[in-house]
Amino acid sequence: MHRHRILDQLNVYRSSFPKEAKTISRFETFIAQNADCFERQNKSGHLTGSAWIVDKSYSEVVLVHHGKLNVWIQPGGHADGNSDLVAVARMEAHEETGLTALQLLSNSIFDLDIHEIPAFGIEPEHLHYDIRYLFKAAKNESLICSSESHSLAWVKLAEIAHKNSGHSILRMAAKTATQNKLRS
Repeated sequence: MHRHRILDQLNVYRSSFPKEAKTISRFETFIAQNADCFERQNKSGHLTGSAWIVDKSYSEVVLVHHGKLNVWIQPGGHADGNSDLVAVARMEAHEETGLTALQLLSNSIFDLDIHEIPAFGIEPEHLHYDIRYLFKAAKNESLICSSESHSLAWVKLAEIAHKNSGHSILRMAAKTATQNKLRS
């Protein structure tokens, strides 16, 4: 496993959001202590890669209504041994949305979150150490819902809280709004 690549990204990542800033050291500790951090066989938790997909105006994002979790979230999923979490995020975004022309806006981490996944079937409750990357896509490309989701949609930043008011989703929306202002 190539843990050094993600540890290097975490080493330079900074957040102005206090709750997120506190998670950086938890990520570093988890990765340092778990050689199998990219494998879902690690039953305490594992790294996942997600894509926060914005439109060209940074005013809308793609959210999927996750089938198992029954919540609107960004596309993403398990690394399954792949230490290139940008590639994981891109692959999961394509599989869950059908979008093919995804443009990675930065190789740097966009957002971090550690969240509990409830027990499901034979899978015990565990943690997802989710690393999110920022992508852009054209709204004229058709969205195709995967079998893992109930639905998916472009959602206006101002309306995200109606779909999901979780702190990490709202934090990514705030970061997107800030980036939109910086672009203007």
